[in-house]
Amino acid sequence: MNHRFRKVRIVLLQILVLNFVVALAKIIYGRLTNTLSMESDGYHSLIDGISNITGLVGIQIASRPPDKQHPYGYRKYETLSAIIISFFLILVGFEIITNAIGRFRADVSPDVTSISFAIMILTMIINFLVTRYEHKQGDELNSEVLIADSMHTKSDIFLSLSVIAGLVAIELGYPIIDPVISLIIAVVIFRAGYSIIRQNADTLLDTAQIDEEEICTLVKSVSGIKECHKIRSRGTNDTIQIDLHIKVRPDMRIDNAHSVAHDVERDLKNKYPGVKDVTIHIEPAKRESK
Repeated sequence: MNHRFRKVRIVLLQILVLNFVVALAKIIYGRLTNTLSMESDGYHSLIDGISNITGLVGIQIASRPPDKQHPYGYRKYETLSAIIISFFLILVGFEIITNAIGRFRADVSPDVTSISFAIMILTMIINFLVTRYEHKQGDELNSEVLIADSMHTKSDIFLSLSVIAGLVAIELGYPIIDPVISLIIAVVIFRAGYSIIRQNADTLLDTAQIDEEEICTLVKSVSGIKECHKIRSRGTNDTIQIDLHIKVRPDMRIDNAHSVAHDVERDLKNKYPGVKDVTIHIEPAKRESK
């Protein structure tokens, strides 16, 4: 396992412990006090922990070196893990909606205490620190899993604020606010899940990573190249593969054409640090008529 994957794994393990602590505090006390919004927020935090486990499994597979069956490596398993995380989120959202509808029909009054407020404020502070740390590490390590995980951990902050507002409303004599806040939490969860799917689906569908015109402009600046076409790019931010065809002078020697292709590969990797592999097909340009 290379340095990048080890770093991502360490971050996920650290966040996993904090997420479970936060989740258990909310769920246990939410149940003890019949506060559905607090319990729902706890389940949202719990899914963060499950997401961490999913990410750890994905990272372990993605760190494998390329082989005959997977010549491009296993990097997309990390992207796939991020999408699996989103489906966990959606399932939890449906569960919260079901519980909220049941609470509307039942005559249950939550028991709000000073401990309720203390738990929510403390866990909100933890989530804020976790989000900043995880997103920063995700950017530095170009990790879809860390960035995806930090996105719905960030939503915990806003959800905690809404739960605190709900606790105040309950104290003022409006217990109906409790299931209403739970429904809001479910909507936020659905939105986070959709956002993760949308961002990572492009990678699985081999959406172009670099603009074709940008690549062609750079390639044509290399001495000896007359034209470039059939340009394709795919992959993730830090493992981009590029395929292209270049046309060189028809009288150019094979060794010189090969050297030109190396220059193209070098320039592309210098310009775009995420480029790991460049496949170049060399063609002779048409002879100019005299």
